[in-house]
Amino acid sequence: MTHIYQLNGMTCSGCENKVQSDLEKVDNVLFVKVSKEKNEAIIEMSKHIELVVLQDALGGKDSKYQISISNASNQVKSKKEHNHLEIKHDSQAGKYYCPMQCEGDKVYDKAGDCPVCGMDLIQQPSTIQNARYTCPMHPQIIQDKPGGCPICGMVLVPAEPTESEEDKTYQKLWHKMKIATILTLPIFIISMSDMFPNNLLYKVMDLQYWNWIQFVLTIPVVFYACWMFFERAWKSIVNWNLNMFTLIGIGTGVAFLFSIVGLIFPDVFPAQFKSENGTVHLYFEATAVVLALVLLGQLLEAKAHSRTSGAIKELLKLAPTEATLVVNGEEKIISIHQINKGDNIKVKPGEKIPVDGTIIDGNSTIDESMITGEPIPVDKTINDNVSSGTINGTKSFLMVAEKVGSETLLAQIVQMVSAASRSRAPIQNLVDKISKYFVPIVVLMSLITFFVWWIFGPEPKLVYGFVNAIAVLIIACPCALGLATPMSVMVGVGKGAKSGVLIKNADAIEKMDKIDVLITDKTGTLTEGKPSVEKIMVNQGDENEVLGRIASLNQNSEHPLATAVVAYAKSKNTPFYKVVNFDSITGKGVVGFIDSIKISLGNKKLLEQEGIQDYQIIEKEVIIEQKLGKTVSYIAFDKKVVGYITIKDAIKKSSLEAIDELKKQGVQVIMLTGDNENTAKAVASELNLSDFKAGCLPQDKLDYIKILQAKGKIVAMAGDGINDAPALAQSDIGIAMGTGSDVAIESAKITLVKGDLKGIVKAKNLSHAVMKNIKQNLFFAFFYNTLGIPIAAGVLYPVFGLLLSPMIAALAMSFSSVSVIANALRLRTVKI
Repeated sequence: MTHIYQLNGMTCSGCENKVQSDLEKVDNVLFVKVSKEKNEAIIEMSKHIELVVLQDALGGKDSKYQISISNASNQVKSKKEHNHLEIKHDSQAGKYYCPMQCEGDKVYDKAGDCPVCGMDLIQQPSTIQNARYTCPMHPQIIQDKPGGCPICGMVLVPAEPTESEEDKTYQKLWHKMKIATILTLPIFIISMSDMFPNNLLYKVMDLQYWNWIQFVLTIPVVFYACWMFFERAWKSIVNWNLNMFTLIGIGTGVAFLFSIVGLIFPDVFPAQFKSENGTVHLYFEATAVVLALVLLGQLLEAKAHSRTSGAIKELLKLAPTEATLVVNGEEKIISIHQINKGDNIKVKPGEKIPVDGTIIDGNSTIDESMITGEPIPVDKTINDNVSSGTINGTKSFLMVAEKVGSETLLAQIVQMVSAASRSRAPIQNLVDKISKYFVPIVVLMSLITFFVWWIFGPEPKLVYGFVNAIAVLIIACPCALGLATPMSVMVGVGKGAKSGVLIKNADAIEKMDKIDVLITDKTGTLTEGKPSVEKIMVNQGDENEVLGRIASLNQNSEHPLATAVVAYAKSKNTPFYKVVNFDSITGKGVVGFIDSIKISLGNKKLLEQEGIQDYQIIEKEVIIEQKLGKTVSYIAFDKKVVGYITIKDAIKKSSLEAIDELKKQGVQVIMLTGDNENTAKAVASELNLSDFKAGCLPQDKLDYIKILQAKGKIVAMAGDGINDAPALAQSDIGIAMGTGSDVAIESAKITLVKGDLKGIVKAKNLSHAVMKNIKQNLFFAFFYNTLGIPIAAGVLYPVFGLLLSPMIAALAMSFSSVSVIANALRLRTVKI
C-alpha cells in the first residue's frame, strides 16, 4: 500500500535527506520519497504502519528535531472513489504575482508593481467563476442567484464577466497613453521645427518662449502619465533591486532636470551647451518622447500579457454558469454554485456539462476536445463518467453530480496550468545571475561613454557626451532578458492544457526535451486498462462457486484485474461470500479466508510464496494463454490449485504509432510490467518493443530506473497505478495517465488527460518547441543588448558619423520586450 503524509518543520535539503533516511529505516517500509517543496512524504509499505511509529522514527514529538508527520488532508483511498485528478486547492487564486518571477512563488494581495523589477503584477485567475445575474432593464440590480428583478419582475440574466485586472491595467495605461501622446506631439514639433529653414514658429514667438511652452507641456507627461516610472526607479534604488526602470528614471530624470536648469539659469552652462542666440539646448522633447515610447511599450506588453494567459481564460470560459436541477421529476434552473454532490442534473442537447459526474439515464455523444485535445466526439451511456466544460451532443441525459466547484476536472486543469505558468525553468537561473549585474554595468558604461566623448570627442564635447550617455541608459533592456523564459513557459503550458497535456512545472518542460529513455507500464498505459474476463477453467469443484469465492476476495482489491473479475461474477449472478483476513501482496496477488478455506489468487510467485507446488498440472495451458498476450491468475484453495482465470486487456490502437514516433526521435522505449514473461513478450512483440522486463515489483521498477540514471540517462516513466508512484517519483520525468490513480498523478510531473501514449509524443514535441522558443528569446535579448549599447555609445560615429538619438533608443528598448512576448505567442500555433 502507498500513502501520502504531510510533513512540517523541514527548512532545507539537509532536513529532507534526514527525514528520507529515517523513514527508510522503519520496518515494513519499501520506498520513501520526501519532498521539501510539497512538505510531504510518499511512503510505500508492505503492511499498514501506525502514524506514531513514523513519528518516533523522526525523533518523536518532543524531540529537538522538530519534524512532525501527519495524515495528508487529501489522502487517497481507492481508485473507485476517485476517478479524476485530485490536486490540492490553489490558495493563490485571485492573488498577484510578478510575470518575471523575481521572488519565486511569492504573491501579493493587491495589484501594484513588483518591488524587484517594477513590472505590473499579474492576477492569478480563480479556478471557480462566480456567476452573477442582472436585470436587462435595471443593470444596477446584481444578484448571486437567478430569479426575478425586484423592481420590474423580469427574469434575471447572467451578467457579463467583470473586467480582469489585466484589462483594468491596460485601460489605465491606454488613458495615460492618450494624454502623453496629445502633449508630446506639440513638444516634438516645436523641437524639430528648428531643423527647417525659415522656421514659422519663431516668427510667432522667440525660441525662449517656445522653450517655456515645452516645459509646461512636459510637466503632465512626467508627473502624471509617466510618474510611475520614476516611482519604480526610486524603489529600485532604495531596495537596490536595479532594473529597467532604474535606467529610464536616471536617463529621463537627468535630461528633464538639465532642461529645467538650462531654462531658468542658462548662465551656469558653458558656451558649448548654448545655441547661436544664447539659449541652452534643452531636452524636454527627449524626456517626453522617451517616456511616451516607454509607456507605449508597457501598453503593448499589457495587451500581450493578457494573450499569454489566454489558455487559462479560455478554459475558464468552458464552465457554464447555470444548470438544470431535477428534483422529484421537476426541472429547475440554478447557478452551478448551488449544485451539491448527489444532485441529479439534466443536460440538454448542445449544453455544456456543468460538473463532473456519472450518467444515470440516457446516452449521448460528448465533445471532449477542449480537455483531451481529441476532435472526435465520444459515445457516453449509463455509468460512464462525464466532465465539466465538455459539450453534449444531440441527446439529453440525466447525470448525478459527483465533483463540484474546485474538485471538477476542469477546475483542477485550470489550477495546474496556473501553477505551472508561475513556475521557473532551471535555465532562468542563468538569466537571473546575468540580470543581477546588468544594470550596474550599464550605468558604468553610460559614465564611461560620457567621459570618453568629453575627452576624445569633437565639439561640443559635453553635449555629445551627455546625449550619448542618456542613450546608453535608455536603450539597455534587462526586461527582454527577464521575460524570455516566463513568457514561453506560460504560453507553452497553456498550449499543452488545450491538447490534453498537463504540465506541473517549467522544470518538467526542460527535462522532457532531453529524455532519452521512456519506461512504460503495460496495463492502462500500453493497453486500454479495461481488462475483462475471457474464461475461467476449473479442474476441481463447481465453476460458479469458485468464481463466487475469487470474486468475493477481489471485492477487497482496487486492482483493475480484480475489478474485471468482480464485474464478470456479477454478470453471471454469482453469489458472494464473506471474506476475512484479506491481504494484497504487491506484484503477486491476493489471499483471504472464506468459510475457513484459504483462497489464493495470483501469479506463480504467489503460489511459490504460499508453498503451493501442484500448479504444474495446468502450467502448459496457462503458458499457451500467456503467449497470446493474456493475463492468467492461478486459483488455489487450501494450497491446492483448482483452476485458473484468463483476463484480456486490449492494446491501445495508438500505442504502436506513438512508440514508433518516439523511436524516430531517438527515445529508447522500455516496458516494465508485473505480468509474466510470456504475456509481456507477446505484448512487446505486437508493439515492436525489443526492450522489456517482466515480473517487476514496484521496487524492481524503481531499481531499474536508478540503474539507468547511474549510466547518465534522462529517464521518463509513464504509469497509471498506485504501484507506479515510487517509479514515477524517482524518474526524471513522471508521466501519469489521467485515467489512472490519484497517487500516480500526484507523483508525476506531466499528466495526460486522455491517458493515451500519443500524449507523450505531444509532450515531447511541445517541450522541444518551448525550449527552442526560450533559446530564441534569450538569443534575441542578448543580441539586442550586445549590439544596441555600443551603438548608443557612439561606436559607429568615427567610421560612419552615425549617432543614436535617445528617442530612437527608447523606441528600440520598448519594442525589444514586445518582440520577446510576440515570439512566445507563436507557440500558440505550433503543431505538436
